Amino acid sequence: MAYTSLEACLLHLEQNHQLVRIKEEVDPHLEMAAIHLRVHESGGPALLFENVKGSKFRAASNIFGTLERSKFIFRDTLSKVQRLIELKNDPIKALKNPLKNISTGLAALKALPLKNPVSRPVLFQKIQIQDIPQILHWPMDGGAFVTLPQVYTEHPERPGIMQANLGMYRIQLSGNAYILNEEVGLHYQLHRGIGVHQTIANKKGIPLKVSVFAGGPPAHTVAAVMPLPEGISEMTFAGALGGRRFRYTYRDGFCISTDADFVITGEVFTGVNKPEGPFGDHLGYYSLQHPFPVMKVHAVYARKNAIWPFTVVGRPPQEDTSFGELIHELAGSALQAEIPGLKAVHAVDAAGVHPLLLATGSERYTPYAPAKQPAELLTIANHILGKGQLSLAKFLFITADDTVFINPQHIENFFTYLLERIDFARDVHFYTNTTIDTLDYSGTALNSGSKVVLAAYGEVKRRLATSVPLCFTALKGFYNPQLVQPGILCLQAEKFTDYDTAVKAFEILNEQLIHADLKNANGEEVALVIVCDDTGFTSTSLRNFLWVAFTRCNPSHDMYGIRQFVQYKHWGCNGPLLLDARIKPHHAPAVETNPTVEKKIDRLFEKGGSLHGILKH
Repeated sequence: MAYTSLEACLLHLEQNHQLVRIKEEVDPHLEMAAIHLRVHESGGPALLFENVKGSKFRAASNIFGTLERSKFIFRDTLSKVQRLIELKNDPIKALKNPLKNISTGLAALKALPLKNPVSRPVLFQKIQIQDIPQILHWPMDGGAFVTLPQVYTEHPERPGIMQANLGMYRIQLSGNAYILNEEVGLHYQLHRGIGVHQTIANKKGIPLKVSVFAGGPPAHTVAAVMPLPEGISEMTFAGALGGRRFRYTYRDGFCISTDADFVITGEVFTGVNKPEGPFGDHLGYYSLQHPFPVMKVHAVYARKNAIWPFTVVGRPPQEDTSFGELIHELAGSALQAEIPGLKAVHAVDAAGVHPLLLATGSERYTPYAPAKQPAELLTIANHILGKGQLSLAKFLFITADDTVFINPQHIENFFTYLLERIDFARDVHFYTNTTIDTLDYSGTALNSGSKVVLAAYGEVKRRLATSVPLCFTALKGFYNPQLVQPGILCLQAEKFTDYDTAVKAFEILNEQLIHADLKNANGEEVALVIVCDDTGFTSTSLRNFLWVAFTRCNPSHDMYGIRQFVQYKHWGCNGPLLLDARIKPHHAPAVETNPTVEKKIDRLFEKGGSLHGILKH
């Protein structure tokens, strides 16, 4: 069904036992976020906070908390949008089956935005920033943030909604040096459409007009996170997914989403930045305080009985994990259609998405050659790393097979297949002094670090160790070896101090293993060694291994190898690959909940509380 508002969606979820109302007064300072985290972790329902301390407005969270709930919300339009994307990739299908695609064409009509000068629910009242629920998510956060914003900007040279950009860039409402009610912080990262718009505005010497929408039909929120190609309006996608045209008007030169619950309008001026953050982010660490653009607030609007939507991000999986799963459902094979030879790609959520990509491709360049080695795979890898936000990937593991499909969604099997075949002397390719995810602090500076492609193709080169080889059990400076899975071993070491000391330690490790028998009693080998602060934690689960190994490593600085060498500027090794995944002094701290707050919210889950009995055990 086509929801006309956020409240209409929430009421329908409640009718279907997928929403719980919290009637008790709840403090937006850490309590609301802690409640959300506990309910989401248990796979619980959406939440409607009816009594937010210090605000007259209600708030809602965990709306998209599971893929199943997201698919329920968009049950009437999901298949049609999938079909639209499929037809865009292969328009010949539409010509071959015109009658079959009539409903898809009708759905496309919903994609056309509708200028709406009459019905203006969001313009019901003018409010101030301080009236919005001031939600502090994590103890070290710099203030209250908008975590489900729809940030709207128009192209300064080609104004209008069809050339506009809608993105989810976090907004800091209070704290730091922001003047309350007059300024908010606008944080956006690399490869975001808003950056193109601000660059043009700066060149023209004019401020960039910005509208921040919150709430409204749920399709609007999803549209803000959908990775659409540059030049395609997210508002058209919102209309198609929501089954209802995106309605808008203009007030004082600013675009207004008339179905939104809240709208903040303002301007960003050239060179006007202020410190933004810290903020507990989706890699599981705090993004630290850095200068970002300031938005000078023009006006704030709210509809009658408006509901403030929010989510909480932190170490994955969180609610944004479900967004990723929904995008995968919607996009299907769209990326494969754009990159020849690519069969599948998986941005690994447990590793923070951008730090780790797994991909499967084709290898068709030299079928006549008896020796099998990566060739087309490297072309595909370069294409992936040149594609929008995929270009932020830090580790890209890519493989191919002639007979079976290696699914990168099956992470353990994928690593097994690749590590059995990779030639570390040939198949490790570095990109140094380049960009990485803004939120990834493993690099040398903000947005700066390195990348590595590890490609594997051909016959099995090794059997992976299912027990720890003897040579790893009595090492100087490295101890407590634990297997994560076949072929992947964790070693514990003293805390990292500096890179000079680290290089010396790994030289000593190499000296101890260079002439050792690296196989176990069964002739099986370790292919990948993770040096970490706590092998017990890292080896406990695949989730822990992925988080530690790939969020704490800068490839150019933290990768080593047994019997490593450099030949004609190519790095390789003739033994196991080593990753130094210890916490470094320049890393951001990991997010942790507050024990006092955790104890305080227990009242809601006890007998008589609004959330009693909803947690799944």
